[in-house]
Amino acid sequence: MSPATAAGTAPAPAPSFACRLADGYAAAAMPRRADPSSLQRLEGRTMGTTWSLRFDNPRMLALDEVRAAVDESLDRVVAQMSHWEPDSDISRFNRAPAGSRHRLPAGFATVLACALEWARASGGALDPTVAPLVACWGFGPEAASAAPDAHTLADAAARVGWQRLCFEPRDASVLQPGGVVLDLSGIAKGFAVDQGVEALRALGLRDLLFEVGGELRGAGRRPGGLPWQVQVDAGTGAALRVPLADMAVATSGDRWHVREDAGRRWSHSIDPRNGQPVGPALAGVTVLHAQCMQADALATVLTVLGPDEGLRFADAHDIAALFSVRGAEGLEWRASTAWKKAHRD
Repeated sequence: MSPATAAGTAPAPAPSFACRLADGYAAAAMPRRADPSSLQRLEGRTMGTTWSLRFDNPRMLALDEVRAAVDESLDRVVAQMSHWEPDSDISRFNRAPAGSRHRLPAGFATVLACALEWARASGGALDPTVAPLVACWGFGPEAASAAPDAHTLADAAARVGWQRLCFEPRDASVLQPGGVVLDLSGIAKGFAVDQGVEALRALGLRDLLFEVGGELRGAGRRPGGLPWQVQVDAGTGAALRVPLADMAVATSGDRWHVREDAGRRWSHSIDPRNGQPVGPALAGVTVLHAQCMQADALATVLTVLGPDEGLRFADAHDIAALFSVRGAEGLEWRASTAWKKAHRD
């Protein structure tokens, strides 16, 4: 998820089992005529978008029980990390006085630790304190109505900086230094996918494909032994099928969330390092990882870094990433070494 898309926002609903990339979609295969009756589907709404589940249910668990497990896991993420909800843990931290220290719930602490890990590794391309800049450019719960002037942008930038956070992993606590506004939307949706999968596994379900707002994770396999698959299509005329055998996939791109003002058009992905929307060269990036939380965070990092620096970063950190880049001849694919290896194997 990109920095400006938050848990609790209300973007246009993503299609079921859709993983968006650039000018197309990556969608899971539709039900087949030969599918057994145990292969079932559920859908719902969360975080201002949709969730979808395709799963093998050999014990024929009641669908209401399965739905309740999913909803409970997703509601817990919203209660902890949605900065659209005034009573969430993250909103209370954002309003807290300077010098106060806050013990975080386990999920919140896990996501913040992951965000800070990639903030350090990427030089701040992902920054969990980016919210003031996101708001300046017209996104998030405090969205401005017009492009910021230089003074407004400088004021917002002064409040941004992951280094200001004093996070203590030993007791899962974080210090509010004053004026810091946490925004975990570049990672929380992927974490929600992981939480949903774990809740379903706790019910004894092992073979499933779970999606929240376009981020997906496959566990086990389809009946018959084939892996779950999504189809990545960036509008190049060549679609790629991506297997998700105990893997997750997350995307970030500039097609769906954009703003315009005074003749300028920009995307929702904001570079925390300079306070500006990312450039147009990269149409989208797809990341594969065993955890959707990690894939979501890395899709944000690579989007901000752009096609050249992002590809170097992906190779340096063994990240399976596929970039859709705008060139003179239209969109073209660029794959990291880990992506090529995964698909060669």
